[in-house]
Amino acid sequence: MARSAGVGARQVQRQFGTRAIAVVSVLGLTGVLGGCGVGGGSSDVTLRLVAADYGDSAANSSEKYWADLVERYESEHPDVKIDVSVHSWNDVDRKVKEMVDAGDPPDLAQIGAYADYAAEGKLYKAGDLLSIPVQADFLSQLATAGEVNSVQYGMPFASSTRVLFYNKKLFAEAGLTPPKTWDDLAANAEALKAEGVKYPYALPLGPEEAQAETMQWLLSGGGGYTDITGIYSVDSVQNVQTFTWLKDELVGKGLTGPVAPGKLNRADAFAAFAAGDVGMLNGHPSLMGMAEKKGVEFGMVPTPGVDGESPSTLGVADWMMAFNKNGHRDQVGDFLNFVYSEENVLDFSREYNLLPVTISASRAMAASDEGKDLKPFLDQLPTSELYPVGNTSWATVNAAVKKQIGKAVAPNGSPEGVLGGLQATATRAESAE
Repeated sequence: MARSAGVGARQVQRQFGTRAIAVVSVLGLTGVLGGCGVGGGSSDVTLRLVAADYGDSAANSSEKYWADLVERYESEHPDVKIDVSVHSWNDVDRKVKEMVDAGDPPDLAQIGAYADYAAEGKLYKAGDLLSIPVQADFLSQLATAGEVNSVQYGMPFASSTRVLFYNKKLFAEAGLTPPKTWDDLAANAEALKAEGVKYPYALPLGPEEAQAETMQWLLSGGGGYTDITGIYSVDSVQNVQTFTWLKDELVGKGLTGPVAPGKLNRADAFAAFAAGDVGMLNGHPSLMGMAEKKGVEFGMVPTPGVDGESPSTLGVADWMMAFNKNGHRDQVGDFLNFVYSEENVLDFSREYNLLPVTISASRAMAASDEGKDLKPFLDQLPTSELYPVGNTSWATVNAAVKKQIGKAVAPNGSPEGVLGGLQATATRAESAE
């Protein structure tokens, strides 16, 4: 998922900058170039793709995934050249926006949001590109999330869900069992605090990915950013009750650690969990690898809710989109049909511990030994709820949540006041559409 954000990721902060791939089909060579991919050569058509990097080092950069995929595609399509530029999540959305603003959009972009470009008429419809079997293979809630005015423009590329992670060693030392309700979670946090655990429950409401932690808690309290009709309901009774409980029962009792939630970013919370300093936190699949590398034994359970397991969990998707300015609809569509083959979707998902976005790849992963670790996340994906990414107003609301929500649980903060302010922001953003 982060990584809405993204998927997940957006899963970790990238540390090795921007690189690009140009796979030269005539020579069968892969070269790494600076900046955007360069067209030319003997190909009849060159398609430019700007993609996000899901790796956390040069060794597993997404460049390698795309280089292999492009080499295989070009070997069967000598008249088409694919130039791929891979950028960190810190840069990729801005890079695409700069290209679009300059009147030179890429043919394809794999980034975090599509709705603004769709609303401006800059994108192909998914149905104009993909074969019927490929488009029908998307998981239904992801396909729906890719729609603007009931027409799909955003094609899901990667997804993730959230579960509650807990440190088995710390739980054993405190004589605890995994929580099923909010009251269980608060009681466990009290016991962990008594044992000297630094972060009994890590609550990352800092600006990096506050919208994810916020939505996870809103869902567990029976609310969300929008109501069942899709209208923003940020300051609903359920949402105010949720953040009042967080403020009074967790933050106010010193159960969320030494860093104020509004200043704790998700990456720092994950790093603290991997260091053995966190008892519990909400996490996505990439946290498994981080914890395992550090030797932290962990368990995973569904997110606790008010009276039992949360009725739904947060789902996050990143998006592929195709800009229509340069034409080449047939070539773009043919390449995307290849990208979304079961094999390629599985390869990407396995490489980066993400969830497949297609029905066929999800079934294949669930049936394989390699999918066992991801089963808790896979099980939740069909009933997960995504951000309202089809609303062009979401970018404004998302930014406001990241900036403001930490104040709702601050010592002098007002959950009702902060959520009311966010609702006003959402209403204004909707009216401006």
